[in-house]
Amino acid sequence: MRLVHVTSSRFFGGPERQMLELARTLAGRCDSRFVSFSEGGRCREFLDRVQADGFQTAELRRDTPRLAGALRDLCALVGDWSPDLVVTHGYKANLLGLLAARRHRVPIASVSRGWTAESWRVAQYERLDRWVLRRMDRVVCVAHAQARRVLAAGVAGDRVRMIHNAIRPERFLNAASEYACRLRSLFPDRPAIVAGAAGRLSPEKGFDVLIDAAAQVVRRRDQVGFILFGEGACRRQLVARARVRGLASRFVLAGFTADLDCLMPHLDLCVIPSRTEGLSNVALEASVARVPIVATDVGGNAEVVRDGVTGYVVPPDDATALAERIVQLVDAPARRTAMGRAASEYVQQTFSFEHQARQYEQLAAELLSECGTTATPQNAGLASSPWKPNRS
Repeated sequence: MRLVHVTSSRFFGGPERQMLELARTLAGRCDSRFVSFSEGGRCREFLDRVQADGFQTAELRRDTPRLAGALRDLCALVGDWSPDLVVTHGYKANLLGLLAARRHRVPIASVSRGWTAESWRVAQYERLDRWVLRRMDRVVCVAHAQARRVLAAGVAGDRVRMIHNAIRPERFLNAASEYACRLRSLFPDRPAIVAGAAGRLSPEKGFDVLIDAAAQVVRRRDQVGFILFGEGACRRQLVARARVRGLASRFVLAGFTADLDCLMPHLDLCVIPSRTEGLSNVALEASVARVPIVATDVGGNAEVVRDGVTGYVVPPDDATALAERIVQLVDAPARRTAMGRAASEYVQQTFSFEHQARQYEQLAAELLSECGTTATPQNAGLASSPWKPNRS
């Protein structure tokens, strides 16, 4: 079976990792290939990693605003590669991927990770995306919460499938002890307790709320330091906000680091203050690393963070509630340890790439059957089920 992923990658982030790890898991039983819009050449970080793993790639050099040319290039590529299934990621890939798949009569599924409405322009693109999703053969949602949003956008229920993001635990199981010292060395004054966060520095991630919460925490517990990993358009505003809140030495914006997998297990707790999410890769990563989490109740956060068991879930945009739960974890080291252990066990059991890969194989077998194409032997007889609301 041949699977072609179409995306618009600007860096190697959470969605890109999900695509690559899925391809690695399916290797030997599925020929996975990757296409990305150029995004001014920024797609090369992702495509180079994919190529290093032996997967075939293509860069669509004609990009916005030359979308007609990009569509012609994508149509030609789909014709040459003859995929059994096209899988698209993001609104631009969804629109052009749908047109290319229809031209060559190839089934298509879109992966819906969430909508941010981070700017007026993005909100308009996402409005178009909802229209496009209604015309997909299947829409794969990474969380039950996103599936409900997709249904509300008008996608037929029998076309919606829920396939969680996944995590590879071994990335976090051999964190060398020297990284604990390195983590604390990033602060001007080394704190006793480190609360960490990670993500793109954009409005929907809620890091401004985290700063407000951190100010409340530090006033009550001065042994706590906060560190935020990531880059983005809001960096300057966040630096200014931390300074105004008196957190110059207690809130560090560490930028992007390639060593986050090694640093994360040495956090005492993780905070996810998002205003919107699909299913947070950071939540999966922190959980596997045995780090308890305080997360906002948006998107799929509550599907990863079991409130009171593996961490705490609080309302979005509520700095006081966020601060209160952080303080509770700061004051209870035994609870942090127990929650971290429970988080790792739960996520390893529930969010594996092997399970995710089997679900994608089932999805492909179902669509091939509908198209009258013979399924591969390992997929014969399999059929995925329409998504139903999670009552738990």
